[in-house]
Amino acid sequence: MPTDDSPPVITGIGVTAPTGIGVEAHWAAVLAGKSGIERISRFDPTPYPVRFAGEVSGFSAEELVPSRLIQQTDHWTHLALAASEAALADAEADPSALPEYEMAVVTSTSSGGTTFGQHEMEALYQHEPEWVGAYQSIAWFYAATTGQLSIKHKMRGPCGVLCGEQAGGLDAIGQARRLTRRGARLVLTGGTDASLCPYGLAAQLSTGKLSTVPDPARAYLPFDRAAGGYLPGEGGAILVLESAASAAERGAGRRYGSVLGYAAGFDPAPGSDRPPALRRTVLRALAEAGLTPDDIDVVFADGSGLPAEDLAEARAISAVFGPRGVPVTVPKVLTGRLYGGGAPLDVATALLALRDGVVPHTVGVDSLAPGCELDLVTEEPRTAPLRHALVLARGHGGFNSALVLGR
Repeated sequence: MPTDDSPPVITGIGVTAPTGIGVEAHWAAVLAGKSGIERISRFDPTPYPVRFAGEVSGFSAEELVPSRLIQQTDHWTHLALAASEAALADAEADPSALPEYEMAVVTSTSSGGTTFGQHEMEALYQHEPEWVGAYQSIAWFYAATTGQLSIKHKMRGPCGVLCGEQAGGLDAIGQARRLTRRGARLVLTGGTDASLCPYGLAAQLSTGKLSTVPDPARAYLPFDRAAGGYLPGEGGAILVLESAASAAERGAGRRYGSVLGYAAGFDPAPGSDRPPALRRTVLRALAEAGLTPDDIDVVFADGSGLPAEDLAEARAISAVFGPRGVPVTVPKVLTGRLYGGGAPLDVATALLALRDGVVPHTVGVDSLAPGCELDLVTEEPRTAPLRHALVLARGHGGFNSALVLGR
């Protein structure tokens, strides 16, 4: 198929998130401000300083994932397999009707299969090496989800995985966009993560960024005076990204929006006199989209909930758009930070916001921290004509990415 320089379109969305399974369930929860954060139920969190997280309630791998894959893969991959099926159905796309080598898979992840890995390591320590299953060699691997999606849907074009913590979700979509320009008709992209096991939680605690506030309603408050970290979560979203020509050729009935611009950057080393990269990253994404700051109607912020990081992000947003110059929202307060799945879920939410002309609110935040001169949407959703959305994501260690979406 010839290359296509037109902006690719997102024709299908699959969601497996703490806010719901399925696009409309998730969107209804977001608009209602219904949190998916609860006390961790996958293990007893009593010995740990963090006891709350966003779990995907009601998810049944037995109902949504082929039985043989359940035993071979981690919960993180189960969530992506279910979301991919939902996304393809939503797009009314039949992979068997498309050339295998003109379809691809690009996902993001941060933790890999930690729950599967912990179970196998426990078998090793408590018994003998022969107790460790053969699938340990692949189920924990960060590329396992991409591989399983590629195999299941017979998508044999260029496949990959991006590991940039929270920013990796936008990087994956950016790479998928490149592939459509090089001839790919359809790309499954986005990502999920699931690291709610003792080993996974201990690894996250090592960053010192998780909130230990005992009240789940007050534990994750980005840009707030009371911000003190974030809560973890699991899940994410898988998207069907198609070249505009391919979507038109097969008569795609739904187009949530177009990916107009993307850019990635990396912060300078701590202690450097150089400014953080986020402002430059945003400007590059806007330039690639052929837009100005005035064209952006809403920003879906990263919102880490850490005072210094929040202030740096707020300053970058204000530097581009002016103080309180654009509505800003952080709907991930309802799910916790989903790492590799967080930004794809933000993209899905932003597309629904563009579709319905509604900016979701940031639940719980009631007093902006000094220096955060943002028009943060709080208390209730805000109705407004929306043409373009900017999604921001930052990852542990200095990754940052920006994605521009058009209605």
